Amino acid sequence: MKFVRTLVQLGSAWAALALASSTLAAHAAQEHEHHHHHAEQAPGYARQAGNYRLPPTMLVRSDGAKTSFPDEIDDGKPVVLNFIYTTCTAICPILSQSFSEFQRRLGAERENVRMVSISIDPEEDTPKRLADYAKRFDAGRQWHFYTGSVQASVSLQKAFQAYFGDKMHHRPVTFMRAAPGQAWVRLDGFASPDQLLAEYRKLVARR
Repeated sequence: MKFVRTLVQLGSAWAALALASSTLAAHAAQEHEHHHHHAEQAPGYARQAGNYRLPPTMLVRSDGAKTSFPDEIDDGKPVVLNFIYTTCTAICPILSQSFSEFQRRLGAERENVRMVSISIDPEEDTPKRLADYAKRFDAGRQWHFYTGSVQASVSLQKAFQAYFGDKMHHRPVTFMRAAPGQAWVRLDGFASPDQLLAEYRKLVARR
């Protein structure tokens, strides 16, 4: 009988220990997720100018049209550009929502700007998938989404010094240029729609 009681006591102790370990693990995971999530959405950005030499590249727009970069964006309009992928659940939705709000704040003036989002996961991001993604963020006709080969995507990421190995190491970066031949402005981090608008106004006022 004493042996049985001992087994019961040991069983209870092990159960309590297992519960405590499970609780601590869940708490640690929650803390890790909180810090990870907080880091992804940390406000603010760093601004710098850059001259990027873009290689001749063939891309495919979300409407299925094949286009030549950088010819596609050298029509004289200011350009606002970022890199995204449609299955991203952290950085890209924030960047795309900021673009969506940015275009809304531009109003009718958005017809005079070219907004560009290039997929860093072209194997998954078909033109159809990008078109559906564009609808999610109410993209206007001035905002185009591009896919293509992996080589084409990587070459453009590297040209913009925005290649970080693979999509899991993607970082928030936005690029702006007032006109062909002029320097780009690089915004590293999460710029709010109002900050994007302020940077854009400052950029086009100087051209």
